[in-house]
Amino acid sequence: MDVIWEDNYALVVNKPNGLLTTAARGVESLEIQLLEFFKQRSGEESPYVGMPHRIDRPVSGAVLIGKTRSATKQFCAQFQSRKIEKTYVAIVSGTPTEPTGTWRDWMRKISDRAEAEIVDAEHPEAKQAILNYELLASVGDLSCLRIGLETGRTHQIRLQAAHRGFPIVGDSLYGSQIDFGPQSTEPRKRPIALHARQIVFRHPKNGKATSVLVDVPEVWRTLGFHEVLKEGELCG
Repeated sequence: MDVIWEDNYALVVNKPNGLLTTAARGVESLEIQLLEFFKQRSGEESPYVGMPHRIDRPVSGAVLIGKTRSATKQFCAQFQSRKIEKTYVAIVSGTPTEPTGTWRDWMRKISDRAEAEIVDAEHPEAKQAILNYELLASVGDLSCLRIGLETGRTHQIRLQAAHRGFPIVGDSLYGSQIDFGPQSTEPRKRPIALHARQIVFRHPKNGKATSVLVDVPEVWRTLGFHEVLKEGELCG
């Protein structure tokens, strides 16, 4: 288990690409791995693992976990009230015209598919999606973006980027034609170049802002951005 930060109330782990955050019983997930991790470490038969936070299966990076029911409840409230700051980095095809900007759309989750789409604001299932981006670097036809979420919709970053002609590398669901990292025969397990880089939350005990950074995977080296992010801390 790649634990990045931990105390008596919570921990932040680095979820690898291709692993579900939570899943039905019997399906491999980060939640199941955490249960086993805590069992082996503490000797408890049924340790508590609170899952107030999740990221998409093909996405890597920071996931916040509650170690007590009280902490988990507080984190859920913080997510609900948008008090938790989530920053991602993404490698996309193409380069935005402006170095910084805000993307605003209306989108919906397609109920019978693991997919989302842009819709009109008047659509009965429409939910507003807002993010802020910053262009960090470009290498050839690829660009690295820092993304701050104002809303947290399913597949939000993936859809909004693709909608503007900047599909995330490896994300064939939303139009990418570039492979990224180890390939699987199961498309849903294939990694994409989207990483939950930083999370800032209020500590459940003392209320202090707590910031945790998670380094990008080594596979990012193949696209030329790993060292820029690691050495420059451009996403810190």
